[in-house]
Amino acid sequence: MERLVRSCYKQKSGYAFAKKAEDIAREYGIDRVARLASNENPEPLSPLALKAAEEALRTVNRYPDERVNVLMNALRQHYGDYHFVTGVGMDGVIETLFRTLVEPGEKVAVSTPTFSFYALAAMGQGAEVVTVPREPDFSVDPKKLIRAAKESKVTVLCSPNNPTGNATGTDVVREILEAIEGVLFLDNAYVEFSGIDYLPLMKKHENLVLGRTFSKVYSLAGLRIGYAFSPRWLQPWYNRAGTPFTVNSVSMAAAAAALSDTGHADRYIVQVKRWRKKFAKDVRFPVLPSDANFVMIDVAPRSGDEVVGELARKGVIVRSCRSFAGLEDHYIRVSVGEDWENERFVQEINAL
Repeated sequence: MERLVRSCYKQKSGYAFAKKAEDIAREYGIDRVARLASNENPEPLSPLALKAAEEALRTVNRYPDERVNVLMNALRQHYGDYHFVTGVGMDGVIETLFRTLVEPGEKVAVSTPTFSFYALAAMGQGAEVVTVPREPDFSVDPKKLIRAAKESKVTVLCSPNNPTGNATGTDVVREILEAIEGVLFLDNAYVEFSGIDYLPLMKKHENLVLGRTFSKVYSLAGLRIGYAFSPRWLQPWYNRAGTPFTVNSVSMAAAAAALSDTGHADRYIVQVKRWRKKFAKDVRFPVLPSDANFVMIDVAPRSGDEVVGELARKGVIVRSCRSFAGLEDHYIRVSVGEDWENERFVQEINAL
């Protein structure tokens, strides 16, 4: 029966997951594992978000509000008069956007190396994926991306980029928006750590969608809730194409409450900026500049897989970048965790 599986999934591997902390602990007999592979916020969710989630549990016998009003109102109160769409994590937003806009056989341009799910979601819609390699320093050449995007229904750009960590300036994004006819999906999953504000571009460009997530700065990775700033014309069509009741009641309540606890988010942003500097200063391998809550490190002449394996035996989980198409296999990605996790990582990688 496997002959029935679509050929695009037989030819391409799926999303590559980092090794689980529980598996590392069991395999190597380690009590305390430093989890620095998944770009999560190590701090538990805000007490306000926890309280809201607990209260929402009382009503989970009923379907959630299909209009997601609690979260929509909280987003407008936090950001101002914008239009929003939501999904099950950023992945859900991406998938629904492609379902709304892309016909089978149409092109989707993706700036690479980057998050692999863009291509997987586009393939799922039957799109032709056009990859546009970044420059040797991982910056984006807008003219190169514009040429590829001329025939693309959707162009995808991640800023700050996963896994390289660098951000693309608003001037470059503006140049791309003004030159393409399709939609630019700008993935801003890590934007809170960058200090860059792309929102003014929403007021002038109706072909821009800004993706955001509660998984990183708001400590809600396990609740899987994403959202995007949407042009007004797109919102009703996105809602029509979306799966019913995607955002559950508990996630909705927790996310809305998390937005009001700015102190919680600010603490982790300070932690990230402090440790990005320390990694660059203290790690003996080259650490690339980052605007995200992780850094990418060049471990040549070793391979990323080799270093990940050696660190795992010491109880430190980081991410090999081998699975990011277009990236040579001598990079690792390291999230900013708790102080003890970061300190152990520095100690162990310098001891290799």
